[in-house]
Amino acid sequence: MIVYATHQGGKYLSLEESFRVQPEGKRNLYVNLTNRCNCACVFCLRNMKKMAEESSLWLREEPSVEEVKAALDAVPWAYIKEVVFCGFGEPTQRQEALVELLRYVKAKHPDMATRLNTNGLGELEYGREIAADYEGILDTISISLNASNADRYLELTRAKYGIGSYEGMLVFAEHSTKYVPNVVMTIVDKVEDAEEIARCRALCEARGLRLRVREYEDS
Repeated sequence: MIVYATHQGGKYLSLEESFRVQPEGKRNLYVNLTNRCNCACVFCLRNMKKMAEESSLWLREEPSVEEVKAALDAVPWAYIKEVVFCGFGEPTQRQEALVELLRYVKAKHPDMATRLNTNGLGELEYGREIAADYEGILDTISISLNASNADRYLELTRAKYGIGSYEGMLVFAEHSTKYVPNVVMTIVDKVEDAEEIARCRALCEARGLRLRVREYEDS
């Protein structure tokens, strides 16, 4: 699926199915750009279960920008409250397409909230301050913090850039605060204990960042 909605129980549904399940009310629209990821997190559903083909976010081919625009044009926008670039892979693996599509959403729907869910490793991928690309087109960026230190982070994420991945992610978060109004760091509950979560919170406070604890999905 290129665009989809989420429902109770961690279900990923096409918009057609989403409106069958929930005919009324606004919902988030998720945009799935790629299967590629520069992490292999131990808790990621990609590594823990085989999703049924009819409900899987796995893309047989990466959609072109024009294909994504066509999917967006078909959306019933009166029922959408936020557009979230997320999906099965890491969206910044297609940074150029991501930025073009964010601009497209804002051009067509200027008041629509936009969000990017990311592992925060894009600046290590491209060797530049990509956070600047989001100025004026991205309202919220949600970055996976995952741990309070570099060793634990690498153990959990198995990020391709090695031990320096952790600091690179934090620097990207700090850069993002200059260009994106709402920057949120996230960790997953049940993956870490209360003491580790407290350490993550203290780290975020020390660097001027905000932490959110995400609910773990095991379905």
